[in-house]
Amino acid sequence: MSVTDTTSSLSLNDILANSSIKTNTTTGGLAAATGAATGSQSLGKDAFLKLLVTQLKNQDPLSPQDNGAFVAQLAQFSSLEGITSLNTTVSSMASNFSSSQALQASSLVGHSVIAQTNIAQISDPTKGLTGSVTVPSSIADGTVTITDASGKVVRTLDLGSQPAGSASFKWDGNDSSGAVVPAGTYTFNASAPIGGTATALATYLPATVNSVTLSQTGGELTLNLAGLGPVGLSKVQTIGM
Repeated sequence: MSVTDTTSSLSLNDILANSSIKTNTTTGGLAAATGAATGSQSLGKDAFLKLLVTQLKNQDPLSPQDNGAFVAQLAQFSSLEGITSLNTTVSSMASNFSSSQALQASSLVGHSVIAQTNIAQISDPTKGLTGSVTVPSSIADGTVTITDASGKVVRTLDLGSQPAGSASFKWDGNDSSGAVVPAGTYTFNASAPIGGTATALATYLPATVNSVTLSQTGGELTLNLAGLGPVGLSKVQTIGM
């Protein structure tokens, strides 16, 4: 007795029609089948496995699907699921990092920091001020010129001979005549002759943190310093009490 195969390869619509997943053929297709299985228009793990099992049940027994094709489908879905889980984990880590950053930022408020700036807010001149300058190469002489808010020079400090590196200076809060200056904002401009040319030097001065701004795009913290305004955390040299 000969056996005649009267079946043909089933299409995806045939598979879906014969499966337990009911769908409207007028709006049919994979999206509708997936929606019926998962309650949404995204293909989830359960819906994928149901479609795979249905495909196995409805394959032509005399011409079954290639095993390698099923393995490839499972591998692709496994990779996709792994990437989805990884995205979820990374998002969770980013959220935790933001929370930790906010906690650290709140602890900086009210503290004194040493930041790269040439402006300082002096509330009590009798306490003086200690700052530093960055010397790119050894110098025989250098100066720090202090001016008030009106641009008037109130004092010039001598740095003297300095090796390359960081050179500190101290101002007692007095002007050139020895009188205590009034409270206010002062500018410190450091310079030294390097290679026969007067060169400006970066200055680091103390300031108090009034508030902290968190970046919404993953950038660095911004410290809002008294009398100075916003300064990036990367420009802060020292954080004190």
